[in-house]
Amino acid sequence: MENLVEKTDNFVSDLFTKKLPETCIYHNYTHTKRVFKSTKEIIDNTNISEEDKEALLLTALLHDTGYSENLEDHETHSARIAETFLREENASEELINKVSALIMATRMEYEPTSLLEKIIRDADASHLAKEYFKETSEYLRQEFKLNNVDDYSSGDWLKINIDFLQNKHRFYTDYAIENWQPKKEEHLFEILNEQKVLKKKKKKEKLKKLVKEESPEKGIQTLFRVTLRNHLKLSDIADTKANILLSVNAIIISLALSNLIPKLDNPSNQYLIYPTLIFIIFSIISMLLSVLATRPNVTGGEFTRKEIEEKKVNLLFFGNFHKMPLDEYKWAMHELMDDKEYIYDTMIKDLYFLGKVLHRKYKILRITYMVFMIGFITSSISFVIAFNTLQ
Repeated sequence: MENLVEKTDNFVSDLFTKKLPETCIYHNYTHTKRVFKSTKEIIDNTNISEEDKEALLLTALLHDTGYSENLEDHETHSARIAETFLREENASEELINKVSALIMATRMEYEPTSLLEKIIRDADASHLAKEYFKETSEYLRQEFKLNNVDDYSSGDWLKINIDFLQNKHRFYTDYAIENWQPKKEEHLFEILNEQKVLKKKKKKEKLKKLVKEESPEKGIQTLFRVTLRNHLKLSDIADTKANILLSVNAIIISLALSNLIPKLDNPSNQYLIYPTLIFIIFSIISMLLSVLATRPNVTGGEFTRKEIEEKKVNLLFFGNFHKMPLDEYKWAMHELMDDKEYIYDTMIKDLYFLGKVLHRKYKILRITYMVFMIGFITSSISFVIAFNTLQ
């Protein structure tokens, strides 16, 4: 038995050296020797015949030789290689058939029934309970990638391993259940923790990515905020200018009424009538224009549900909702907040109409300043002409 096992070992080593593709970084001679060692470990702790021991050891050595010919259905190729080799070594037909059957029993979808099939299946999966589990698992992932079977990400590979350990794999022999199952469960616990860590990491990366993706949105919000603030400042400036003109003209009219008009009753002061009238008229016009510049517009203060559904109402301006019931306004605001496009559309409308109001204010203010300036110059010239005529 030892002579045939040794010859088989040399045959497999030589075959893999010459014909095994370099992409087979998991299913190679190292893996074969590990399965062989694990098979021997179970055999040494199981009561079976010498013939069965030999069949199992030969199977352990020959079960992956098919990878030297074809990566798909390698078990069939392995069985054929084993039959050819063992016949050349004058092995009995009974042994050849037994080895071939055991090789075919290593297929993942096959459910072992005999003790020998259970032993070889446990030995083939013994890496699940060994210290080198993570190393061999990574080799298998890379082998799939190199052979264009599939390119699994770290997260996907963890899922596949967890599913395999939890649902698809089990040890069959008493020895493996007693000695290897606890270590397998340890590895399962470890990769479950790895999966949790990876999920947390992915969640953080997702949040970072989300923040980056939202950066343009923050930029848009900043744009609206700054533009709105500038609009309000300009509106305050316009109101202040209008108030200054209103105050100045009010003072001018007060002085005119208290000092100039009482003197016009005297016939000697009649030359002051026209300059005074010009002065007062232009001041009154300036005051009226200042009032118009700051005069607020009165709006309906109501909206309909149809207008909200059609996104026609600017809910950010009080003039559009001040007459509405609270429940209706709350409903409308929820509709607004649930629709990002509606929010931005409303903010755009708010800025647009603020701009229209500003345009009206500054247009009237420009006219007011022109009237005030013309009135001041005209009345001054009138007073000069009046004084020169008197002389």
